[in-house]
Amino acid sequence: MSELQELETDLLAKIDSAENESALEGLRVGALGKKGVISERMKTLGKMSPEERKEMGPVLNGLKTRIGDAIETKKQTLEAAALNARLASEKVDVTLPIRPEPKGKIHPVSQVTEEIVAIFSAMGFDVAEGPDIEDDFHNFTALNFPADHPAREMHDTFFFEPREDGTRQMLRTHTSPVQIRTMKSQKPPIRIVIPGRTYRCDSDQTHTPMFHQVEGLVIDKSAHMGHLKGTLEAFVKTFFEIEEVKTRFRPHFFPFTEPSAEMDIGYEHVGKEIRFGQGADWMEILGCGMVHPNVLVNCGLDPDEYQGFAWGMGVDRLAMLKYGIPDLRDFFAADARWLEHYGFDPVDQPNLATGLSR
Repeated sequence: MSELQELETDLLAKIDSAENESALEGLRVGALGKKGVISERMKTLGKMSPEERKEMGPVLNGLKTRIGDAIETKKQTLEAAALNARLASEKVDVTLPIRPEPKGKIHPVSQVTEEIVAIFSAMGFDVAEGPDIEDDFHNFTALNFPADHPAREMHDTFFFEPREDGTRQMLRTHTSPVQIRTMKSQKPPIRIVIPGRTYRCDSDQTHTPMFHQVEGLVIDKSAHMGHLKGTLEAFVKTFFEIEEVKTRFRPHFFPFTEPSAEMDIGYEHVGKEIRFGQGADWMEILGCGMVHPNVLVNCGLDPDEYQGFAWGMGVDRLAMLKYGIPDLRDFFAADARWLEHYGFDPVDQPNLATGLSR
């Protein structure tokens, strides 16, 4: 019995002095594991006589229980100490000041897109979106492009490999397919703006293979060119944040509008700065026109009952004009220094109440 008492005293002392959970686990295995000192003594019960087993059984079981309880108690103590140490080392001082400046800037393309959407939303337009990958019907045929139109050729359009039936999908060359999808999915009146990416085989200082457009569409029973002109002039004044604007609409040709026009606004150079709303020079900024009757028919609308107008503009080019950015290719260069210079504070969201831009 004295031997077991000495064993218990020794084990309890070692358990009490264990400095961490790893050391404690080693003691547990050494005492209660499959080959632990207490487990080895428990195995001797089978070789004892019934009288000896009756005497030693409770003693060994009691020792096993007391050592197990001591280990569990010590484990809880060590876990609590570890948690307190972690809480002390990971505490956060909530009185620390915030960073003086937020990290990151809003890209000019995103900024201008939001500005355009804010303006037309205030006029009652909804925002519509569609897929970047289109089929021939939505991208060309429904928009009244002739079968031999140059835009259908490989040098203008990014085509995918032909399908088994010979048809080919493509990266959309404009956001106009969303106009088709909208007219085929909902009844007039329709008043939407369509921001999105578009793709064409072109790359130089003012063109990139992927660029951004915003198109607009109005379909009802009484829309006319006067409404179109008033809408676009109101947009230009608000977007460039000027009191007056000089505009002119020159006849043009687009397959999907008739009559078609390009809209110019008056400007002048003052040093390296372009000032809109004054001067004797003209700059084309967008294309527009009345929706072609064939487009209405292709969308299941009766041109004798409905009519409308549409326009399209390049977001990237408008950003260049408004914020004095000289090269379109820099928009896609992923240069953090460029974005730091031309980017916008993410906290300042464009709205008409406080002003569109900084």
